[in-house]
Amino acid sequence: MKTVTPLLFALIAFLCLPQSYLAAQDKLSLKFGKITPADFDLSKHSFDTSVGGVYIADIGSSEFEGNTKGWFSLIFKRHARIKILKKEGFDLANVEIPLYTSGYSNEEKLISLKAATYHLENGAVVTTKLDESSIFKDKINKNWVVKKFTLPAVKEGCILEFTYTITSDFLFNLQPWQFQGNYPRLWSEYNVSLPDFFNYVFLTQGSQKFDVKTTKETQGSYHVVEPGGTQSDSRYQFDSRVSNHHWVMKNVPALKEEPFTTSVKNHISKIEFQLSQYRFPNTIPKNIMSDWYKTSEELLKDEDFGASLVKSNNWLDDDLKTITANSTTELEKAQKIYAYVRDNFTRTHNGTQLTTALKNTFKARNGSVADINLLLIAMLKHENIDAEPVLLSTRDHGYTHEIYPLMNRFNYVVAKVTANDRTYFLDASKPRLGFNFLPIHCYNGHSRIIGSEPKPVYFDADSLKEWKTTFVNFILDDKGKLTGRYTKNLGYYESLTIREKIAEKGKEGVFKTIKSSFSDNFELSDFQVDSLSNYEKPLAIKYDITLNNVGTEELIYLNPMLGEAYKDNYFKSAERLYPVEMPYTIDETYVMNMAIPDGYEVDEIPKSTKVALNEGEGSFEYIIVKGADMIQMRSRLQLKKANFYAEDYEGLRNFFDHIIKKHSEQVVFKKKKK
Repeated sequence: MKTVTPLLFALIAFLCLPQSYLAAQDKLSLKFGKITPADFDLSKHSFDTSVGGVYIADIGSSEFEGNTKGWFSLIFKRHARIKILKKEGFDLANVEIPLYTSGYSNEEKLISLKAATYHLENGAVVTTKLDESSIFKDKINKNWVVKKFTLPAVKEGCILEFTYTITSDFLFNLQPWQFQGNYPRLWSEYNVSLPDFFNYVFLTQGSQKFDVKTTKETQGSYHVVEPGGTQSDSRYQFDSRVSNHHWVMKNVPALKEEPFTTSVKNHISKIEFQLSQYRFPNTIPKNIMSDWYKTSEELLKDEDFGASLVKSNNWLDDDLKTITANSTTELEKAQKIYAYVRDNFTRTHNGTQLTTALKNTFKARNGSVADINLLLIAMLKHENIDAEPVLLSTRDHGYTHEIYPLMNRFNYVVAKVTANDRTYFLDASKPRLGFNFLPIHCYNGHSRIIGSEPKPVYFDADSLKEWKTTFVNFILDDKGKLTGRYTKNLGYYESLTIREKIAEKGKEGVFKTIKSSFSDNFELSDFQVDSLSNYEKPLAIKYDITLNNVGTEELIYLNPMLGEAYKDNYFKSAERLYPVEMPYTIDETYVMNMAIPDGYEVDEIPKSTKVALNEGEGSFEYIIVKGADMIQMRSRLQLKKANFYAEDYEGLRNFFDHIIKKHSEQVVFKKKKK
């Protein structure tokens, strides 16, 4: 008889364990309504307890089945269990389920919806179920509706649970999955079973790593019924290899909105799918996903986009004669047409498709971004100026995809213009924007020219530099007061902001805001703004400044940075899980020369300092010198890039901490002893 060693015995015992135990390592089994008192205790889990709630589990699955319409349907199931920790998490009780519709009678169907709220009272679980009458339906647009409900009896400490199924005949709409969001997730799982005759492109993003990522091949059989009308139905069976994809992320932290973020959805850990091909046995594969050349060709023929750009548009003849009168070059014509559209049309909303005919937009003097900028292109083409549309996504809308023409990733149209052998990019939907400037929100990376050569173009924040120089000179007037001139040469985009504020509040309103940033000891007057109407140039702001408390105080405390100091650190969080995305690079210089007031001496003065950021990516210097009768100081901040990786965050945060501390330091003048 063979002897069983302890090691062999342990191995046999392990292999004989129930299969559910092994599966528990990478799958979580939930049953709706099966809540125990122990489920309320999350003390063994590590997560950010400062948030209002936490997903205990969020599990989804998508699979195919044959239908009775002669084709296939997608079956998506979701089961979520959430604990409410604080009142700030009550919004988790509001659930929205988007459903795609073709605009006719065909719409994704929501079935098997169940939802309940659970409370722990005197050691027992009390259940409050969702009333079906509390489910509402809203239409978002021609392609989307949303089913909404709010779980009942929500209190701190309760558990929310809901489950539902969506059946869809739109195979291009294989449901995406977000493993991450505004609240932490202890367990996030998605399962997708793909028969071999459907091919999808997988698009993943985010910094979180999968705890489980497996694919298992099985065999599947699909039964399809094709309605025969007056004849008998036809029945088919398709056998296929099935790829069962299984993804799990555990203990996923919440992704919070932080300063200098284009869009949090750019960084959420998620997976999306794009249908690319049908591959049925004994048939030629049918490609579904287009390339940029085909997409561009289709868009230029589309009545809602480019079809009107190739027409003669004779209705513009008389107006363009007036608009371009006395122009001697292509560039001059382009500038006049651009200025006319910019100054006479009002944008209503973003978008990539025409909402009406160009002629109607011209008459109405308003429209979407697409209406206005495609009209601009049509007017330029009418004058034989080379102009093409450019599709992009604004910073708050998310990134586009360079390889695949995923049209829902785009939400904005601008114009590419070539005149006098130079290329310019124009957006006539933004008031007071200069020729060959784009709004900050357009600088979001990859964009695409729609034309015979649909080339990519990149609008990167790193390519923008905001220069700002400020000069303050204080002298002693004949009355012994410190008076001077404050001159600020702004960067282009700060100038655009000031132009907008002046248009809204007037010069006096803007000057009033500037005055409020100074203490009562300062008197400001003679406010001037240079180049206000020249939209291609940055602004220069000037005003006189007087320090009134000289001679009356024993001690004078003066922050030499005046109103230009950095006071608060934008980067307050201890850590950041995604990149810092500033709108532009920075080069700001502040210079102040100040006469030492009569009868005073310098009692305290800040020390000079120089700090570098990440080996040349940024720098800060604060130089201050005391002479016999004068103080001279210079502060310069440079950031040579706009985007910083998450691992650079701590260094960037400390860098700005140093700036803020230095900018808060004061010069102290003390009256001389007689």
